[in-house]
Amino acid sequence: MAIICVDAGTTVIKAVGYDSSGAEAAVARRATVVSRPAPGHAEQDMGAVWDAVAATVREVAAQVGGADLVAVTAQGDGCWLVDAAGEPTGPAILWNDARAASYVDAWTRDGLAETAFRRNGSAAASGLPHAILTWLHANDPGRLARSHANLTCGGWIYSRLTGELVADESDASAPFMDLRTRAYAPDLLSLFGLEWAERLLPPVRACPVAELSRDAAAALGLAAGTPVVMAPYDIASTALGSGAVSAGQACGILGTTLCTEVVVDTPDLDGAPTGITIALPGGYLRAFPTFAGTEVVQWTCGLLGLDGPADLGELALLSEPGAGGLAFLPYLSPAGERAPFSDPLARGSLLGMSFEHGREHVARAVLEGLTMVIRDCLAATGADPTELRVCGGGSASATWLALIADVTGLPVRRSADTEVGARGAGLVGLAATGAAPSIAEAAGQHVRLREAVEPDPSRRARYDQLYEDFLTLRANNAGAWPLLGAMRGRT
Repeated sequence: MAIICVDAGTTVIKAVGYDSSGAEAAVARRATVVSRPAPGHAEQDMGAVWDAVAATVREVAAQVGGADLVAVTAQGDGCWLVDAAGEPTGPAILWNDARAASYVDAWTRDGLAETAFRRNGSAAASGLPHAILTWLHANDPGRLARSHANLTCGGWIYSRLTGELVADESDASAPFMDLRTRAYAPDLLSLFGLEWAERLLPPVRACPVAELSRDAAAALGLAAGTPVVMAPYDIASTALGSGAVSAGQACGILGTTLCTEVVVDTPDLDGAPTGITIALPGGYLRAFPTFAGTEVVQWTCGLLGLDGPADLGELALLSEPGAGGLAFLPYLSPAGERAPFSDPLARGSLLGMSFEHGREHVARAVLEGLTMVIRDCLAATGADPTELRVCGGGSASATWLALIADVTGLPVRRSADTEVGARGAGLVGLAATGAAPSIAEAAGQHVRLREAVEPDPSRRARYDQLYEDFLTLRANNAGAWPLLGAMRGRT
C-alpha cells in the first residue's frame, strides 16, 4: 500500500510518500510564513497553507505514482475560522498567538483555568480557542458573525481534501472537551462566558476517514475517492511516529516547541493544572509543549553571529558544564510560557554575566537552559521512562542530544525517519482504514530507531545540582515578571 502523509507544521509543510514496504520514498517541503501584524499576534494565510499542502503532495505523488491512502497531521490549537461554504473569514490565528494573554492571566488568577483543567486536563493558554474567541468577541465581532466553524490547521486541510468540517478528538481535547466522555462539555463553554460559541464547534470524531473530493484530487494529482484520514495533531502524531505507543513511553520534540510527552492510559485531572492532555485512540498523551523551542536556538545564532545551530553546538563545547556560572531562562516567547507552568508574563533572562564570560559561555548556557526545561517537563509528566525518544530539527545536533542524555539521565534515541510526524500520521491511517490491526502493531512493523546516546554518569551529580539551581533562579526571577510586563505596557 502506497501512502502519502502530510505534516503541516507552523513554519514548514511536509509531504512524505511511503512505498508498499513502508519505507520513505519521497519527501517534499514548502516553507510557510507566520505574520505578526501587531505585537503578540501570530497569523497565517489559510489559502497559502493549503497551496503549500497541494504543492508538496503533487510533488510527492509525481515521484511515487499516486497513493492508496492520504493521512494528515498538522499544528494544533489556534482558530482557523471558516464560513458556511468552508472558506476562510480571515487569517488563521495560531497556537503561539499572545493577543489574548490578559484573559488567560485573569482566568488563572480567578481560578477558572484550574476549574477547567479538572475536566479537560489542559492548562489555559493564549493560543487556545477559548482565549482567541474571547478576544475576537471583544475586538472583531464582525468576523465571528461571518464564521460558521472554528477548525484547526488539520481540520482546515481535511476540509479542503474532503469537504467535511469536523474535528479529531485530539484537536477537540482542549479547551471544551470533557476528557472522560470525549465530548464537548457545555458547562466549560459557560465557564468562560462562551455559550454563544457553541455553534462554531465542529462535530468530534476519532481519526475521521472520508474520500478525497474531485476538486482536491485534481489539485493534488491523485485519484478521487482515495481514503483520507485526519490523524491526531502534530505533537501527538509525532509521539506515535517515534514509537511511543504504550503507557509510560516518552517522546521529546525539539522543534518550534519543545514538547516533552508521555503516553498514559487514563487522564490525570487531579494534579497540578499544567501542560495539556490529548485524547488518542485507546489512550491519552500527557504533553508539555513550550512556547519557545528551536526559535531560541535561531535567535541565539543571530545574536552571536553564527551561521546555524551546528555552529552553536560546536561553540558550546568550548565551555565546561555550567557555562562558567552563567544561567539562561529560555522564556523568550511574547506569549510567556505554558509548560510546565503557565504564565503569560514569563520572560527570559541571562543571569550571572560578567567580563569573564565569552560567546562560548552564552552558547553553552542557552543549550543548558533549554535542556533544563526538557527535564522540568519530563518531571511534570510524573512518568518514569527508561528512555527518551527525540525528533524535530534540534535532534540533528549531536551536542544537544548528549546534553539531554546527561541532564535527564536517560538514553536518548532518534528516529530513523526524516519526518516523524508524517510517520505517525501514516500509522494512524493504516489502523483507521483497517490496513493494520492497531497503531501499536503498525509501529512495531514500521518504526526504526537509531543507536542510543547514553548519559555520562560522571556528569550526573553536576547536572542534578545545576537543575536545582535553574529552578531556584526561575522562582526568584518570576517575581520581576509583572513589573517587566508593566514596563512593556508603558512603551
